[in-house]
Amino acid sequence: MDAVNSLFLMLCTFLVLLMTPSLAMFYAGMVHSKNMLNTIMNCFIVFGVITLQWIFVGYSLSFSGDIGGGICGDFDAIFLSNLDTLGENGVPNILNAVFQMMFALIASAIITGSLVGRIKLGVLVVFLIFWSTFVYDILAHMIWGGGFLQMRGGLDFAGGGVVHVSSGVAGLVGALMVGARREVKPIQTDANSIPYSFLGAILLFTGWLGFNSGSAGKVDEIAVNAFIVTILSASAGYSVWLVLEWLKQRKPTLLGSLSGLVAGLVGITPGCGYVSVASAIMIGAISAVICFFGMSFVKSRLKLDDSLDAFSLHGIGGIWGGLCVGLFADSRVNPAVGELGSGLFIGGSAELLIEQIFSTLVCIALSAVASYAIFKIISLFTSLRVDERIENKGLDKFLHGEEAYSF
Repeated sequence: MDAVNSLFLMLCTFLVLLMTPSLAMFYAGMVHSKNMLNTIMNCFIVFGVITLQWIFVGYSLSFSGDIGGGICGDFDAIFLSNLDTLGENGVPNILNAVFQMMFALIASAIITGSLVGRIKLGVLVVFLIFWSTFVYDILAHMIWGGGFLQMRGGLDFAGGGVVHVSSGVAGLVGALMVGARREVKPIQTDANSIPYSFLGAILLFTGWLGFNSGSAGKVDEIAVNAFIVTILSASAGYSVWLVLEWLKQRKPTLLGSLSGLVAGLVGITPGCGYVSVASAIMIGAISAVICFFGMSFVKSRLKLDDSLDAFSLHGIGGIWGGLCVGLFADSRVNPAVGELGSGLFIGGSAELLIEQIFSTLVCIALSAVASYAIFKIISLFTSLRVDERIENKGLDKFLHGEEAYSF
């Protein structure tokens, strides 16, 4: 065992685990106090449910063998069996399996941001179990586990398509299927604790550094590059969003700036191991612009109740980030860019960009179709949302018997 690489991956596993409760805090501060605990529960329940799904079958479907012509893995590693050996970086395979499990947790947690305040907890749990099995695990195998998209040369260093595009699209489909809240207010108006959201966002940012740099699998210059460009892209996204709000509304908001931070993080995630510092700053800045106006389009023009902007930030930002790999990937930063060569703006070839477009479309299509089918099947047995009386009074008291604040 390589002690340094193993310790590094243990640290990154801890950091990525931190992202799920941090996301719960980020989301919970932005909702009305009557739904705060339900929002935390919806987000953090994946720690129990998806952990078991991953151990039972998720890891095996993602990273064990191959069946279906590169569509999914086999069942050789169910219950994390046959993982008592070391990987190529001297890291125990079972440690890598647990590191990858943290990605499955945060992907499922992101979806809940589109559905706060009206979905039944049981419906959400059932949906997330099947979504993880038939969307996340399949995409993880296709792109990371030796599946057909990886064999074609598609690149996704830390989860732009696997995590962000797939979860953002699922959240959008869920918002359409479950329906809008009966009383839709701007987040700044409904938020019960913006400082609480700020703390959650900063902890989420901290965990994201392990999310991206840990995807290198070992301590090397690629991990260092991913660490640095993640910080710079987040800074660019944060700054640009502030400027856009200042110009449009004359009032830069804290929650808006945090959205810019997340937009920059999402945009850099697919390419953090492949792009230079200069490219990362451009990616983060443009990601903020695209997500800023994308959010306005989703809410104002389409009238969709993407409650906490899961699709607007993760879906739109993830799509942009995936395309950025085809534009900015640089073989001088990472020789593993592959046979398709550097991105269009670096090497002048559009081959990688075309492949990235194809991979992104596969992620969108699989998540959209599967999410719709799962929600539709569940709706045949029960309604997807809580009763009107419960929604009006608040889900915390009626579903959990608790209240966030006692005055």
